[in-house]
Amino acid sequence: MSLLRHVKSGRQPAPHRIMIYGTHGIGKSTFASQAPKPIFIQTEDGLGEIDCDRFPLAESFDTIIEQLAALYTDKHDYQMVVIDSLDWVEQLVWAKVCKTHDVDHVEEIGYAKGYKFAVTHWRRLLDGLTALRTKRKMGCILIAHSDVERFEDPETDSYDRYSPRLHEKASSLVQDWCDAVLFAHYKVMTRTKKEEFGRETTKGVGTGERILRTQERPAYIAKNRFGLPPEVPLSWAAYANGISTAETKKKETSTDG
Repeated sequence: MSLLRHVKSGRQPAPHRIMIYGTHGIGKSTFASQAPKPIFIQTEDGLGEIDCDRFPLAESFDTIIEQLAALYTDKHDYQMVVIDSLDWVEQLVWAKVCKTHDVDHVEEIGYAKGYKFAVTHWRRLLDGLTALRTKRKMGCILIAHSDVERFEDPETDSYDRYSPRLHEKASSLVQDWCDAVLFAHYKVMTRTKKEEFGRETTKGVGTGERILRTQERPAYIAKNRFGLPPEVPLSWAAYANGISTAETKKKETSTDG
């Protein structure tokens, strides 16, 4: 039988794989709690003020895998699994690597091999989430804090940018796997003031508005595969509305063509 008989055409929407990262307390967990029927896998104790369903605090990497397995095998109606947060998942991954290799710190494993061993466990985590997406039709939201890294750009001078607070190997793996990497940030406006002798000073002015950056810029890492505008308000409703609007535009363009 020819393999061509199995070729499929057209769009095939699937549950979303989202990473959202940003500063502490900006509302990343609240955003995730607004998603359709979420359940949280918590690796840090910070959900006390949020009305959501959650597993008990995971204190080992194996516990996280057990909780994913329960979502795979047990009967439930959850539509999204939220991991809060990846920063602490990484600590549990490193602890598992250290226990396996009988060391106190992952860097004690020579030639940076500890971080390579850690990638194996990250792949296991993503495989579990993929199984939930494929078999249980569950999406996922992965929460991380932000950090400022020095980016060595081969085409220009090096510069600082916001990125997820993860080791580069883990961060790259997760970003590639996700459909959207969203940077949660406060909107900042600039104001220029004229000083004496014709000098000008520019200052950043915070508006208090919380936004999601959805497309990469030199100042931060971001991406999305849904045609979102570069910036949307930090809420699930705004995120979902942005995707709906983008899909409508695609349909209209296809019809006009």
